[in-house]
Amino acid sequence: MSRSEMVTVTASCMIYQENKILLQDRVKPSWRGLTFPGGHIEKEESFVVGIKREVFEETGLTIHNPRICGIKQFQIENNERYIVVLFKTNEFEGEIVSSDEGEMIWVEREKLHECKVATSFFEMLKICDEENLNEMIYEPLDTANQFEWVLR
Repeated sequence: MSRSEMVTVTASCMIYQENKILLQDRVKPSWRGLTFPGGHIEKEESFVVGIKREVFEETGLTIHNPRICGIKQFQIENNERYIVVLFKTNEFEGEIVSSDEGEMIWVEREKLHECKVATSFFEMLKICDEENLNEMIYEPLDTANQFEWVLR
């Protein structure tokens, strides 16, 4: 039995400054709402190089010293694994621009619960914020066809 599997690898980065987080108001119908900027890691591209490229493409910012803070993963069609490497940094330079992916906005942490965020955003935020957590996975419940995010 092969241990290989099809995998899609992406990355997202929490860019923060004091009590604010830079979020993208995504317009893609399949995953709308405020979330961290990021995107697909290219074949043979390192995770760090990939997140720096994606952040620059979507925000206009050059980030420095992005730190991996966790992994988000779930299964998609054809039983393919979808992995999101979660980064964070407060080191950046440049001028913020928006892309066709969505408008970039700074949001104060205390106002996040008033915002329309993308699905699983608060779980990703928790992974980025809490040192004792490093993984979120969409796992089945005991009941048929019911799933939930589990944080470890």
